[in-house]
Amino acid sequence: MFTIGRKKKKVVVGFALVVAVLVVFIGISTQRHAAAEGKGSDYESIELFTDVMAIIKKSYVDEVDTKKLIYGAINGMLSSLDPHSSFMSPETYKEMKIDTKGAFGGLGIEISTKDGVLTVISPIEDTPAFKAGIKAGDQILKIDDKFTKDLNINEAVKRMRGPKGTKVVLTIMREGFEKPQDFTLVRDVIQVKSVRSRLLDDGYGYVRIAQFQEKTDEDLTKALKSLKDENKGDLKGLVLDLRNDPGGLLDQAVRVVDHFIAEGQMVVYTEGREKDSKMQFTAKKGGKEPNYAIVVLINGGSASASEIVAGALQDHKRAIIMGTQSFGKGSVQTIIPLSDDSGLRLTTARYYTPKGRSIQAKGITPDITVERLELPKETAEKKEFMHIREKDLEHHFENEDKTDQGASKKDGKKEKAAQQKIDDALKNDYQAMRALDLLKGWDILKTMGPGK
Repeated sequence: MFTIGRKKKKVVVGFALVVAVLVVFIGISTQRHAAAEGKGSDYESIELFTDVMAIIKKSYVDEVDTKKLIYGAINGMLSSLDPHSSFMSPETYKEMKIDTKGAFGGLGIEISTKDGVLTVISPIEDTPAFKAGIKAGDQILKIDDKFTKDLNINEAVKRMRGPKGTKVVLTIMREGFEKPQDFTLVRDVIQVKSVRSRLLDDGYGYVRIAQFQEKTDEDLTKALKSLKDENKGDLKGLVLDLRNDPGGLLDQAVRVVDHFIAEGQMVVYTEGREKDSKMQFTAKKGGKEPNYAIVVLINGGSASASEIVAGALQDHKRAIIMGTQSFGKGSVQTIIPLSDDSGLRLTTARYYTPKGRSIQAKGITPDITVERLELPKETAEKKEFMHIREKDLEHHFENEDKTDQGASKKDGKKEKAAQQKIDDALKNDYQAMRALDLLKGWDILKTMGPGK
């Protein structure tokens, strides 16, 4: 017993001596480099970093790969700057380049960090996240029972991505929830269609931009032409839907605005420390749309490039902005390739609307605020049945309209078909219905007044 006790004592004392030596060594090193840091020497600050790495390499309980340490240090460095600057490993950098082309694997969710919490900017339309009911502003507390606190963006993305058909559980906290709730999502290959369009009614078009990718401008040109062809003439008005559009490529946002404003007008400008970060983007000539009325729909999931579009059209009074306050991401990230096929996403500038508004952390304020509402799913037949009209009353007078009855019936069928087209397109989208009503109201008001 005594022998064993002595051995234990020797081990404890030996361990204490090692700790004491390390504390003295680190203490001296820290004092020396704190003084150097006070002198503002970048070289000596880098020496501090190499000293720490040498200590880890020599004394950490397990052997550590040098590249892993370097990658971790770079990640920590960038995460201390802002939520949007990040380091991308070769694998992540390769995936990012695929993302901008519109096809990638995962859940279809755009995320950021807000007050240290992983937060949803927007679910991308028709993806697993969108179908599961994930919403802009949702806080992701866990990914598969692993807490996300202080998790950087790249690590979170890596956890959420995986082979098609596999499941991932996101623990979500949302305004209105009493406690966090679990959402089970099934991973899929995400094929994001940047632009979708439809004719809402005779003369009124609808264009939805889900994300700004390499071919967004090209797809928008085709969509506007298709709407014009289907309408058999120029449009009277357009609903441009940027809700839950998390952004994307800056040049594509500029080209989208280019369709709707005159040559030479400012679209957006950026301000940064480097000369290359100070840029101005103006509208080019050619390919302009007629001067029809436009309503742009935005919400809390509209960020970055979509805010550039909304801000520019608002400043030039080219469109009415409707919906709710946008996300407020007013910074520009530059992608810088590195020597080992990794990449750096670095915030290099802030962007400003034509009138000099910075929307960083503020967002775009709608001209008309319209909250999202869930409308009752009533069929047209049920609505018709619930309303009693003159023609339903016993002994009602017959219509003695002197106009051509055949034409009247034809117009009635046309009106019914047009109404069905609206019902099919809008379904229960209250905000889009309000936008269409505004366009129609504006068209009616233009015909009113003395002598008209």
